[in-house]
Amino acid sequence: MNILVINGPNLNLLGIREPDLYGRQDYAALVALVEDTCAQAGLGVEVFQSNHEGAIVDKIQQALGKFDGIVINPAAYTHTSVAILDALKAVQIPAVEVHISDVSQREDFRQVSYARLACVKTFMGLGLEGYRQGILYLKDYLTRG
Repeated sequence: MNILVINGPNLNLLGIREPDLYGRQDYAALVALVEDTCAQAGLGVEVFQSNHEGAIVDKIQQALGKFDGIVINPAAYTHTSVAILDALKAVQIPAVEVHISDVSQREDFRQVSYARLACVKTFMGLGLEGYRQGILYLKDYLTRG
């Protein structure tokens, strides 16, 4: 079973960008957590990050036939990208949405999640732990599937 973990804009700046909100661990720590979680769960994984919406859409489309599930943190594109939503719907690969912060407790404009409309579950406000929980949930979902 193989999963794709997609991270959107500015996540490459973890540990630098608003550490009181997103934590002090850097992007390498996130990648290590994802890879360790997948190894322990017996999952193959590829981790991808881009600051560009089109690159994220391309990666979702390229996942077709290669990955069994997607864990996605669209970051700021969560609230704006119908293109990412449409790509997730088009490939029909089960997806889990993850957010490091609790977006439900943040600014009004962050209350809309287009990606969520194509996801089986959302984890938010758990810091990097949300990725671990999202991966394990997705494995269970795919196994039951």
